[in-house]
Amino acid sequence: MKSVSHLLVLALALTAGCATSYSWKPRVPSAMRSVCVPSFQNESSLMEIGALATRQVAREFQREGTFKLASSEDAAIEIQGIVKSVSIGSVGYNRRTFSRYTGSELRMMATVSVVDKREGKVLVDNKTYTSQTTTVVGQDATTAQRDASGRLADDLARQVVDDVLNLKW
Repeated sequence: MKSVSHLLVLALALTAGCATSYSWKPRVPSAMRSVCVPSFQNESSLMEIGALATRQVAREFQREGTFKLASSEDAAIEIQGIVKSVSIGSVGYNRRTFSRYTGSELRMMATVSVVDKREGKVLVDNKTYTSQTTTVVGQDATTAQRDASGRLADDLARQVVDDVLNLKW
């Protein structure tokens, strides 16, 4: 019985300590919880990656749930992005043919700015993000690159939303 009471006291002490340092509420002020994501510019050679990055960043804000998407006129913050480059490199060779690669690595570099539209302040100024993924290339390299570009955009979106959530509001 004595050990049960000790465990109960220990559990209550731990719970009380955690209750003061953790919170389920978002740190983002309620007035700042609307966001717009205009089309990302694409300066890379990979067609439509700017539009794909825009779509995935908007979806990630929706999935995370703290922010709601809004029109440019109604949004408190705006996410501005430029896909600077996408590079494709070989990561493996087929030993039987000695010339055809069996996989590739895609790496995307993008810059993103976060603007407080209500105050007219830039909260994040052209931060560089790097996303990368690998893909197995069979007979159809174009389809493999298209699938991989979606994963690049997903990775970028998670990074951007995480950084916006962790801003010092």
